[in-house]
Amino acid sequence: MKKIILSALILTVLLTGCGSSKNNGELTGVQGRKKFFEPEPFEMAFIPAGNFMMGPSDQDAVFAMNSISKSVTVEAFWMDQTEITNNKYRQFVYYVRDSIFRTKLGNAGIADREYFIVDKEGNVIEPNVINWNEKIDPEEETTKATMEEMIYPPEERFNGKIQIDVRKLNYSYFWVDYQQAAKSTYKYDYTNNTGKYEGQVTNLDGSRTDVKDRSSYIKHSIINVYPDTLCWIRDFTYSFNDPQASLYFWHPSFDDYPVVGVSWVQATAFSIWRTDYMNSALRKNDIADVQSYRLPLETEWEYASRGGLDLSMYPWGGPYTRNYKGCFLANFKPLRGNYIDDGNVYAGKVGSYEPNEFGLYDMSGNVAEWTCCAYHPSAYIFQHDLQPNYEYNATPQDPPIMKRKVIRGGSWKDIAYFLQTSARDYEYQDSAKSFVGFRNVRSYIGVSN
Repeated sequence: MKKIILSALILTVLLTGCGSSKNNGELTGVQGRKKFFEPEPFEMAFIPAGNFMMGPSDQDAVFAMNSISKSVTVEAFWMDQTEITNNKYRQFVYYVRDSIFRTKLGNAGIADREYFIVDKEGNVIEPNVINWNEKIDPEEETTKATMEEMIYPPEERFNGKIQIDVRKLNYSYFWVDYQQAAKSTYKYDYTNNTGKYEGQVTNLDGSRTDVKDRSSYIKHSIINVYPDTLCWIRDFTYSFNDPQASLYFWHPSFDDYPVVGVSWVQATAFSIWRTDYMNSALRKNDIADVQSYRLPLETEWEYASRGGLDLSMYPWGGPYTRNYKGCFLANFKPLRGNYIDDGNVYAGKVGSYEPNEFGLYDMSGNVAEWTCCAYHPSAYIFQHDLQPNYEYNATPQDPPIMKRKVIRGGSWKDIAYFLQTSARDYEYQDSAKSFVGFRNVRSYIGVSN
């Protein structure tokens, strides 16, 4: 089977090569490729490329001393208009749930059921690809037994409710560590027609091994995707937040509220899933892949938050947190702790306040947002001025200080200082907080009509 697929691939390459077209001596490029027009993503705003003054627009009131003013340039990108909501993140959770269920059914080998894609001869194509079109018979005995495996056992059920065991909602995915790949070298011996990589790679468990080949940079991770709903209780000692813990993520009343209790690692996994989800749909329609969805660079986040207003303290353009009518312009902790004065006690529905000039909502307040960047108080000093970025893939063995990731925007429980477009803070990549969410960006490919 693999030989047939490989032969077909080689044949395709040969047919699309330069030798397949008429040779008139002119350089015409490779023919037969469709012109690409980037599809506009749903509920994302286009952020044009530009240069801006990154850093504080006001005095460093908390003496954090973790940023300086610096002129930087940012490439164009798309950005979610709002934070990822409970309902959108739930789509990810349901996908993981359903894919695990169908994989179990496929491995069980139920007669007359093709839960994996097969070839023309009926053989399962490896690696296994889920066949989402195959119907599930809930009355079939193997299906019933598999359903039992997916729910909490009787002794763990509360009030007799049958629920999915969220501990089993583990997403398995692959990603490429470009940072480490860029550090290695490949040397080719033309005399013996052999090549080898030189250097070592750090594995996910913190161990180091010699680079074998390209596969050394392909990482395989498994992460539980269900939000930590108990973060509402854990984050606030001597505070009654039990209703939020029991309802906030799954209840339909909170569908349009920002998802919280999601760690940086989970948010990254969501971004990888979202990329695969989009590109799989595009390939079915014979459309080229788009750039990956990801967490924004810290610089991208600040640039987008300013909305083209270079010296603005806040996304709305002024130095104050109220408008001319005296109404607060974001969901945060106003005055001396009058949480309700801005209209919300906790996180509020996304898009409840006016957007900035780029059409982005809640860039200040509501929930703080993960960025892809590792936190270093001196990062602005050593970062490049073109697409500044500082990343570090921390391993479990690394000290906590190496697991810090930048969060931006402030949240419903923060004072106004943290709502500033330039304010920096951090949380640990494996922590989940009731006041931290995220939104995605996607680099713009830059093809116009």
